[in-house]
Order: sequence, then C-alpha cells, then structure tokens
Amino acid sequence: MNAPVQKPPMLSVREALDFLLDAARPVEDVETIPTLEANGRVLAADQLATIDVPSADNTQMDGYAVRADDCASGSATLKVSQRIPAGSVGIELEPGTAARIFTGALIPPGADAVVMQEQAEAVGDSVTIHHAPRAGEWIRRKGEDISAGAVILPAGSRLRSQELGLAASVGLASLPVRRRLRVAVFFTGDELTMPGDVPPEGLKPGAIYNSNRFTLRGLLENFGCEISDYGIVPDSLEATRATLREAARENDLIITSGGVSVGEEDHIKPAVEAEGRLSMWQIAVKPGKPLAFGEVRREGGSSFFLGLPGNPVSSFVTFLLFVRPFLLRLQGVTGQVEPQGYTVRADFDLPKGDRRNEFLRARLNAGGGLDLFPNQSSGVLTSTVWGDGLVDNPAGNRIAAGDLVRFIPFAELQH
Repeated sequence: MNAPVQKPPMLSVREALDFLLDAARPVEDVETIPTLEANGRVLAADQLATIDVPSADNTQMDGYAVRADDCASGSATLKVSQRIPAGSVGIELEPGTAARIFTGALIPPGADAVVMQEQAEAVGDSVTIHHAPRAGEWIRRKGEDISAGAVILPAGSRLRSQELGLAASVGLASLPVRRRLRVAVFFTGDELTMPGDVPPEGLKPGAIYNSNRFTLRGLLENFGCEISDYGIVPDSLEATRATLREAARENDLIITSGGVSVGEEDHIKPAVEAEGRLSMWQIAVKPGKPLAFGEVRREGGSSFFLGLPGNPVSSFVTFLLFVRPFLLRLQGVTGQVEPQGYTVRADFDLPKGDRRNEFLRARLNAGGGLDLFPNQSSGVLTSTVWGDGLVDNPAGNRIAAGDLVRFIPFAELQH
C-alpha cells in the first residue's frame, strides 16, 4: 500500500515575504524626466546639492536686524537706517542702528540678531527694542538645511511631494528615475461578469460581478504601474496558458485573481508550471492561503507571476501584504518596503485564534481603540470599506478587550 503523499508545510507570512523580496529583480531601464512629473517614481541615482540652502544668512521673522550688544539693556532706542524686504540686499549696519527686515531677507553685514516686530515699538525713524536678544536669534544660517555637495536624495528613494520640493530647493529641474513597472492582470472564472454588461436582475444563477478587477487595477494605479488588462479569461487550461504567454511578452509582472486553489476548474497552477515554474504556493495566512508565485517564460527571459485568490477580501489583503512590497522592490525601492504597524488597544474579544496568521479588518474608534468588523469572512468586501486597517494577529492568539495588538492602517498599505 502506497504511503500518503505528504504536503509541504505552508510558509509563514515572514517566510513568504522574505522569499518574494529575495527574488525581486528591479527594472534596469532609466529615464530622465522633469521634476514636476516625478511624483511616485523611484530615483535611479543619488542626487547631490549644488548649492547651500539657505544660500546666505537670512531672517526667520519680520522685525529688526540689530547688533545684539546695542540691545543688551532690554530697552534700547535705535535709529532705523534701512529697510530690507526679501529679495533685496542691505548695506552694512552701523553701530547704534537697526534695519527693518522682512522674513527671508538677507541679514546685512554687521547685524548678528533679529528682534521680532512684536518686541519692538517704532516711532518715526527710530525703534525701541523691548528685548535683549542673543547673538544669532531668529537667523537662519547659510547651509543649515543643506550643504553644497551633500546627498539629499539617495538612489532607490520613492519620490513623494516632499522629495520633489527638496529637489527643487537646490535647483534640480529633472531627475533620473527607473521606468514604470509594466504589469499584466487577468481574472479567471466563468461565473464572472462585468458591471454594465448584465443588469443585476439579469444575472444568471451563480454569476457574480468582477469586483477584483476594479480593486486590483485601483491598487496598481496607486503605485504608478503601466497596466495591461486582459480581462476575464475562460476557465480552461488552454485559455489560461495562452493568456500567460501573451502577457509575458511585454510585462515585468503578471497578476491573476482566482483559479489558484486545487479544484478541477482551477487552472492557474498547472498553466504556470507548463509555461514556466512555480516557486511558492500556499501561505499560512488568513484570508488568502492560496497565493502562488513563480515566473512565466518569454523569449530572452521571463516575467514574474503572482496568483491571488479569487475571494475579494483575500485578493485585497494578499495584494497589500505581499504584492505591494514586491512591487516596490521591482520598482527599485531600496529602503523599507514593509508597512509600519502600530500598537493599539483592542476594544473587542476574539475568544479563539486561527491556526494561521490572521489579518482582521478593524476600525479606530473615538476612544483610541479598535473595533472589529463582526463578519471576517473572505467574501465580505464591505469590511474593507468599513475598516481603517488590519489587525495582525499571530496564529493561535486569542484577544481580550484591553489587549494591545499590532495594527496596520490602510493608509500605510495603499501607497
């Protein structure tokens, strides 16, 4: 009698993520684009400051530029000898005088402090300073933010609005970035139909609208991917293989939804094995156990493949946990790609933990704690709209109200 075939153990979330990140090969093509158009892109080379910022000592406040020694009494009356708006250059400040100065204007030679206008009283061409300033007060020093020659943005940085502003502050009008990632998507299941093709009253028994197409495309757009959408593919091995071959020709990554389980109509696994190789399958995560990873052959190379579950919440959660960091690595991000989790109080009870690492949809309440969505089924898409994020609950862990849990906000996961 033959011994039963032993199934390989499921990978932990940590093992699966490490496997994916180790396998990622960043795109190599680089293009130079205007800084104004670089939001969300990934830098291909270190960017150096060509100037000091600020370029010269300037004032942080509207007020009066003075010599600190002239105001040591705390009530000094000085002649206003000049007026210096931003963009103008003053002359040397003589002892016993003050310069009316405005935020951002250069400090005139001879002055070593600025007194804010609220601490001064102007009468005619004189001003009384009701303050004893220290040397350097309210002065931004040359180069205190950025020194010429310093690396301000390292290669592998994902550019946000603040990085673009920093690049512009040193005069960088264009930036070298890695090209956009090309991602193909398709969806398997003869039960699927598109909204608009069939009205709700006309749906056949067992038919469902293809919500995953909208969710996954929206997520990919958040990451600036160039998307090739092959739509709904018939439930057959031949159709699945043909679509994989076509998608692999021009794309860096292929993402599918559905068909990754072990049923007779689940064709993704055998199709990928026929057209390439499957390196990872089944993870100890809930929702989303059947997650497939591999590569599909093409002339001169291969495209990465990620097969997501068909249940809408499983598809959404596995994208956030696994596809997102993998995408960022493919785009060339070299820093942290895993989401930041926060310790938050649970205001709910979970009497029994699952045997898998579970990611629970939860929402922050007015008291600073977390409420749990009452139905954690992988088909309840309303939980993802109601919730603010995911509770990362280890396998077998029970939660009692008042316990501290790891919470990952959706805001950390969708950009």
